[in-house]
Amino acid sequence: MVAVALAGTLTACGTSSDSDSAGGDSGSVDKVKVGVIPIIDVAPIYLGQKQGFFSKRNIELTMEAGQGGAAIVPGVVSGQFQFGFSNWTSLMIAQSKNVPIKAVAAGVSSTGVQGKDFGAVVVKGDSPIKTAADLAGKKISVNTLKNIGDTITRQSVRKAGGDPSKIEFVEMPFPNMPAALDGGQVDAAWVVEPTLTAVKAAGGREVASTFVDAAPDLSVAAYFASTELIGKNPDLVKRFTEAINESLAYADANPEAVRTVLADYTKIDEKNRAALILPKWPVAINEASVQTLATLGVEDGIFAEAPDLEKLLP
Repeated sequence: MVAVALAGTLTACGTSSDSDSAGGDSGSVDKVKVGVIPIIDVAPIYLGQKQGFFSKRNIELTMEAGQGGAAIVPGVVSGQFQFGFSNWTSLMIAQSKNVPIKAVAAGVSSTGVQGKDFGAVVVKGDSPIKTAADLAGKKISVNTLKNIGDTITRQSVRKAGGDPSKIEFVEMPFPNMPAALDGGQVDAAWVVEPTLTAVKAAGGREVASTFVDAAPDLSVAAYFASTELIGKNPDLVKRFTEAINESLAYADANPEAVRTVLADYTKIDEKNRAALILPKWPVAINEASVQTLATLGVEDGIFAEAPDLEKLLP
C-alpha cells in the first residue's frame, strides 16, 4: 500500500543451525525475515513479536521494509523474505502471471462501517464534489496505478450511479497527497490512515468509504509465502501462521496496544495516533470479498488473466 524507500539490502536467511530440516524442535530456532510495509496494517506482527508469540514457536523474527506489496512479492519468491505482506490485488496480479505464491494468513480488513473506515476518497472542504458519483470525470490520486485503490474507487463511483470509466487516476505516494489536494493538482485523493486523519484534520471531507463500498467486511491484505517454502518447510509455515493468527487476535482485542506499538516503526506522532481509525484484524479471510476484488479487477482490466483463487487462498 504505502510506498516507502527500500530499507537496506535484502538478504536470505535460514535456521540458526543452517539446517535444511523443518525446524521447530527443541534448540532449533528459525531466523525468519518478513517483508512488510511500515503502515498501521502490520501492527499485529510487531505486537506479536513483543508478546513472544513467535519466539515461543522457535521463530526469531525480523521485519524488513519493502516498497509496497508489489515489490515484496519478488523478495518472497527469491527467498530474500520467508514471508511477506501485501494487499490482495497485488497478490492476484502476481498469481494471474503464475508467480508461485500462496497466502498463509489474513492480514488486515475493513471495519465495514461507512464513514468510519481506515481508507477513503477525500476532497477539500470547499470542493463541489459531494458524493462518489461526482468523482466521474475528475482527477484522483492513488498510491499505485492499476491496483486496489483504483479498483475500489471505481466501484464506489459505480455504486453511486457515476461513470467510473471517466476517472483520471494519478499515481503519487500517500504523504504527498494532502499538498496535492490542497494545491489543486488533483480533485480528490484515495488515502488510508494516517493520511486520512491528516486530511480531515486540515478541513478535508470524506466522500466515499471505498473498502466498505467494495464488499462487506473486505479482506484487504494477507501474509503470504512462496509455494516452494510451503512445500519444503511446512512446519515453519504452520508455526508462523499460528503466531500471526495469535497476533491478529491480540491486536484486534487491544486497540491501545496497537496505537502504542505504532511509535516503534512509524513516524506518526502521539496526537495523530490517538485520532486514527484502526482497521480490523480478523483471523479468518473473507474469501467472498476476495472473489469480489478479483471480479472487479477483471472488469477493470487489472489482470491479464483472471486469477486462480484456489491456488492463492490458504
